[in-house]
Amino acid sequence: MSNETLTSQIKQRARDLGFELTGVCAAAASPGFERFQQWIEAGYAGQMSYLADRAEAYRSPAGVLAGAQSVVMLGMNYFTGEAREAAVGQGRISRYAWGEADYHDVIHARLKQMCQFVRRREPGASVRGVVDTAPLLEREFAQLAGLGWIGKNTLLINPQRGSWFFLAALLTDLVLEYDAPHEVDHCGTCRACLDACPTDAFVAPYVLDATRCISYLTIELREAIPRELRPQMGDWLYGCDVCQDVCPWNRFATPSEEAAFAPQEDLTPVDARALFQLDDAKFRRRFRRTPMWRAKRRGLLRNAAIVLGNRPHDDSLAALKRGLADQEPLVRGACAWALGRFDRATAREFLKLRQPEERDETVLAEIESALSACDARNSSADGAGLETD
Repeated sequence: MSNETLTSQIKQRARDLGFELTGVCAAAASPGFERFQQWIEAGYAGQMSYLADRAEAYRSPAGVLAGAQSVVMLGMNYFTGEAREAAVGQGRISRYAWGEADYHDVIHARLKQMCQFVRRREPGASVRGVVDTAPLLEREFAQLAGLGWIGKNTLLINPQRGSWFFLAALLTDLVLEYDAPHEVDHCGTCRACLDACPTDAFVAPYVLDATRCISYLTIELREAIPRELRPQMGDWLYGCDVCQDVCPWNRFATPSEEAAFAPQEDLTPVDARALFQLDDAKFRRRFRRTPMWRAKRRGLLRNAAIVLGNRPHDDSLAALKRGLADQEPLVRGACAWALGRFDRATAREFLKLRQPEERDETVLAEIESALSACDARNSSADGAGLETD
């Protein structure tokens, strides 16, 4: 079978399996490797130590598949319509986590079929499918494969479809027909994503400081979120879509037909207060097969407390009181901070009652800081600044 014919068949099979974007490039040295190293050295990766631990593997696709000759880059659309506004007590989550299944599971199953397809046509071929967990600079190879350009928000943007795509790759030792790279940057003078970022996470166009990114803070960070960034997180409970929501190229986005990505009613948005009713077993049953499992219970409840603290309301007090006695210090500390944002005397009472019982130094520091905040606002002034509906 000719390289051209096999490449065409692989692309068609990918489209049949739900990958709207397909392109092929040579498995050459990663064009963005030096920038990637500089980004890590600048400290922008934060606690994502797994990136630095295997940084050398990112130098070439051979770090993913020995003897790789070609990379088939794939994009699967996950856009499922506009987000609903979050009411008081609710938190927003990123679109990619709205569905009933973890996208890794969905895409890995399709990649497995892709691998089987290639091996049936070329017995003995070496082939491997990966989706954002292998040491591969997917966006750079997607650009080499002609799928789009890397925007100022550091995401791949396709000129016909926008940026609401999961990227995946099929690597093989076969030599295929290669597409022309996408060489034009269509961002121009636009600064929409840079200016809209709530935490000013873009230190420059095309450069993201992950340690300030809401997605990193709510998903990857395993400790307390820096106090100065908490108010800027607003009602984002898990992830953030701001830099994509404001991107003009996403006006071309069309809804995904993938049933697994269809929005679940209780995730668009989420009742942040109800999360405090979940013990470990209930959390596992609800989120084990979803992307939100990555944050774990302690991380998600930490985030929920910050959401509630950013929009203080009487209806949230009971949930925060419950969280203030949680088994996890991370949750207790976040709840203490949130209660310190209330102008209710009740919130101060909860903090004072917890203070002599608390044994964790970091939580005690949060309680003391929250009490100081309450006192600074004259906590006896009941009702000032609270939303009531």
